[in-house]
Amino acid sequence: MNGVDSVKKSCQPHGQMTWVILNRDLPGFPDDNTIQINYIFKDGVQSEVHPHPGQSYSGMRLCAFLPDSREGRKVLKLLEKAFNQQLLFTFTTDTNGRDVITASVPFKTQQDGGNKIDGYPDSDYLKTVRMLLKDKGIE
Repeated sequence: MNGVDSVKKSCQPHGQMTWVILNRDLPGFPDDNTIQINYIFKDGVQSEVHPHPGQSYSGMRLCAFLPDSREGRKVLKLLEKAFNQQLLFTFTTDTNGRDVITASVPFKTQQDGGNKIDGYPDSDYLKTVRMLLKDKGIE
């Protein structure tokens, strides 16, 4: 297992990003294994760099998938860079007025099926994520 820990320096809460290679392909990528990325944020209290200092928030676990291809590995490195620079997650306020951890880029959370929003196949996904990260200064 590989991974990195984030450090507090912007709106992204402290969390952990790890990844492993799965010996299975994703729809649309029959010749490649799968990269499984895990993001873990524990329950916490917002600090002075967050929208509502002193307010507690619930943690979050997110599991996402990329093809283990040349392009998929490039996107993984960009995601790691964005995570380390505290640009991948932020707080938003839900309809009940609670601050929740939210991803700032879309993630594919379904290996099979699902819809184009959260599952494969999606031939434009890697290009879309690279573009969104480039807009954040991650290249």
